[in-house]
Amino acid sequence: MTANGARFPGEVLDALASALRHRGPDGEGRHLGDGVGLIHRRLAIIDLETGAQPMTDAEGAQLVANAEIYNYRELRAAFPDTPFATQSDCEVVLPLYRRDGVDFARSLRGMYALALVDRERLLLARDPFGIKPLYYAETAKGFAFASEPQALIEAGLVAARVNARAREELLELQFTTGAETLFEGIFRVLPGETLVVSRGRITERRHLPALPSGERERRPGAETLEDLDRVLAESVGFHQRSDVPYGMFLSGGIDSSALLAVMARLNERPVRAFTAGFPGTSADDERARARHVARALGAEHIEIEVDETDFWTLLPEIAAALDDPVADYAALPTYKLAREAGRELKVVLCGEGGDELFAGYGRYRRAMRPPWLGGRPMRRRGFLEGLGVLRRETRAWREGIERAERAASMPGRSRLQVAQALDCADWLPHDLLIKVDRCLMAHGVEGRTPYLDPAIARFAYPLPDRLKVRRGLGKWLLRRWLARTLPEAEAFSRKRGFTVPVAEWLTRRGDELAPLIARSPALAEICRPEAVEALFRKPAVRAGLPAWSLLFYALWHRRHVEGRRSGGDVFEVLSESA
Repeated sequence: MTANGARFPGEVLDALASALRHRGPDGEGRHLGDGVGLIHRRLAIIDLETGAQPMTDAEGAQLVANAEIYNYRELRAAFPDTPFATQSDCEVVLPLYRRDGVDFARSLRGMYALALVDRERLLLARDPFGIKPLYYAETAKGFAFASEPQALIEAGLVAARVNARAREELLELQFTTGAETLFEGIFRVLPGETLVVSRGRITERRHLPALPSGERERRPGAETLEDLDRVLAESVGFHQRSDVPYGMFLSGGIDSSALLAVMARLNERPVRAFTAGFPGTSADDERARARHVARALGAEHIEIEVDETDFWTLLPEIAAALDDPVADYAALPTYKLAREAGRELKVVLCGEGGDELFAGYGRYRRAMRPPWLGGRPMRRRGFLEGLGVLRRETRAWREGIERAERAASMPGRSRLQVAQALDCADWLPHDLLIKVDRCLMAHGVEGRTPYLDPAIARFAYPLPDRLKVRRGLGKWLLRRWLARTLPEAEAFSRKRGFTVPVAEWLTRRGDELAPLIARSPALAEICRPEAVEALFRKPAVRAGLPAWSLLFYALWHRRHVEGRRSGGDVFEVLSESA
């Protein structure tokens, strides 16, 4: 949207379309009007024949959306006199806007990042959990937005300059908090936000919370299990709405096993379930456990090996895909699983959100305890803190987390609920969901997250702490449901946490990698070269994750700031001359 109402340059739309082609390989649509230009790349999932965008209503409003509105059938029934032009799940947004104005998103159940233009007003909206990404930049020429920051840079709308504050967060937390990104001048539409833009400037913000306020409920155990079964089945049923084949990612853990159990009940055909494993390493190989669960449910199980060769060859591709960077080593198996699933599917259901809503992380159990019993706040220590690697060490990297802690600490919430809310504010949307979105969309695959559903949030978050954590185990209620529904899953057994053996792989080639990382332009200005080399020459348990973070950032910087686009493995990319 231009600031002065001038016609939007078509060549900018061409550049945006090219940069986002991987997100929508099935088609392209655009709208050019006075002062506004819209571009849409389509991944066709629902209404394959007539669901192209932009969509227009009788009064001329234009809509583009990267979305799945799961309750679209129910919403369409509320507008019996509206002549819908398509069978798309997204078209219902237009009559909702005419009825509810800026608050139209309150009726949506799904994942969405959407833009709606009505005369001289632009509205941007993002789903409350932040499943779908949306970014914007306010520039001298006007207001621009896209599903990925790299598209704004490729279109020449924003320069690729590093935000130093966000860089500190990334290196210490492995993700960044709040609305700022690692690029100066590019911001996230926050989860649940609706922005109103007029003449190129934001004039209004509305917010839909992902979680209820937190008043804890008292429920009888048997009734609660029946309620849980109902909300799980309903959510999975909604998330399976698709006109193309779908499958799921199966780890064999509580969340994905419960998801597969519901999918198997709801589907007549065997569910296609994909599992990653790390042969020949000390990492817990989940394939045998997942195979056992899949066999019990009659699923078609596909096992994918992720090895050291994948680590060195795929990391540059992954860093390129993660333009809003997260140094999450789980991106490696996620990326390879998506590549394999994408050969035959367009939709994959994933278990993200189960730990956050049902309280599965060990850090929650620590956060529940008062300080005198060993309790401590989450993320109190950075990955590089105290290692002597950074030229300048501060605690400023924790300011975003502290703001989120204050916002999460509402009256009536328990310590556990505050910890859950804190993760839902930043860790979930700015790490896990970015990872899933970019790794899957790089291969034209849509990731769906049934746990991140308003009905499940209303059910799970207000549960008493005792139904979430008991006897040193998290997800207590979900475990009870799974034990009753699928005994083969061994819901109450203690399993090792998910890990990727990055420290092992880095150790084997640390001497070769050390000088390349130490002289990387990304790290030269902020790190002590000799300390970086020492870290990589002996990445033991304490040094493994810090070394991984530095390697990821160096590769990310090489692609997104230095602009190096040639192929090759980690060593070839880092060895390129400046």
